[in-house]
Amino acid sequence: MNAAKISETFDRNLFKTSQVKREADRAQANRDELAQRIAQAIPTDGTIEPLKGLHFNRSCTPSECNHSVSIPAFCAIAQGSKAVLLGSDRYQYDPMHYLLATVELPIVSQILEASQAQPFLSLRLDLDPTLVGSVMVEAGHPSSRSRAEVKAIDVSPLDANLLDAVVRLVRLLDSPAEAHVLAPLIKREIIYRLLIGDQGDRLRQIAVLGGYTHHIARAVDRLRKEFNQPLRIESIARDLGMSVSGFHHHFKSVTAMSPLQFQKQLRLQEARRLMLGENLDATSAAYRVGYDDASHFNREYKRLFGAPPMRDVERLREAARAPVQ
Repeated sequence: MNAAKISETFDRNLFKTSQVKREADRAQANRDELAQRIAQAIPTDGTIEPLKGLHFNRSCTPSECNHSVSIPAFCAIAQGSKAVLLGSDRYQYDPMHYLLATVELPIVSQILEASQAQPFLSLRLDLDPTLVGSVMVEAGHPSSRSRAEVKAIDVSPLDANLLDAVVRLVRLLDSPAEAHVLAPLIKREIIYRLLIGDQGDRLRQIAVLGGYTHHIARAVDRLRKEFNQPLRIESIARDLGMSVSGFHHHFKSVTAMSPLQFQKQLRLQEARRLMLGENLDATSAAYRVGYDDASHFNREYKRLFGAPPMRDVERLREAARAPVQ
């Protein structure tokens, strides 16, 4: 290789190295700005919705396991880290990764890293399936031809371009007039970047209700509406045009739990809400959500939440009454 080619190769490699460094510096600057802006928008622990569909969360302490129901959403962390459990599957993410949820499912979440000096700061952008489908069509992305089931939750690296779009959306909090016009456009950009990213196939398949994921999404919706009714697997599988064994297999592939486990978590979470929010006693809550045996309800409740029903509810009330540090 002559001197000219050596020099050309050296210059090209130097340019690539410099480009990689610029990208890394830009991403770090965006992470720092995102943390600063969320901290300013929510100065005390809690959650807010500064723009429609955009939610901020702040916590100065790690949390216990929190039982809730996921919704279709893009979730990013500006500072700290968090774990989400779906059945037996565990997903952990931090400022370098994002979590994408595409079906409403019972989950357990826990903030892992948080302190007074560096509070946990995160955002959640709700995803409208109609909007996802619109962006997909506009971008010319065909629906997935795969008939395979797709996990309802996953974690992927947060690339610089997606992070940049997120930061630009958050900046609009300073300009309400601009937010009215630009926020919908940036939300579409975020969805587009998700579609062309690591989880694009899964998001596309959910958006167009393709493959077995559509059937499972329908089953999830039915179970959520009829959670207090006896579970009739044969009827659900027949209505979906699936065999019982096939339904079980695909349901667990998407939700990481069996239909019975799914229904049980829905029932117990609703019972907890009834006792906490409507002051029902354990027996009344148990019957309301479909349990015929109160002792069986107590055992399953303790297994899920770590304490008997009324003791757990009292613990939650005490935590709510405790002053924020």
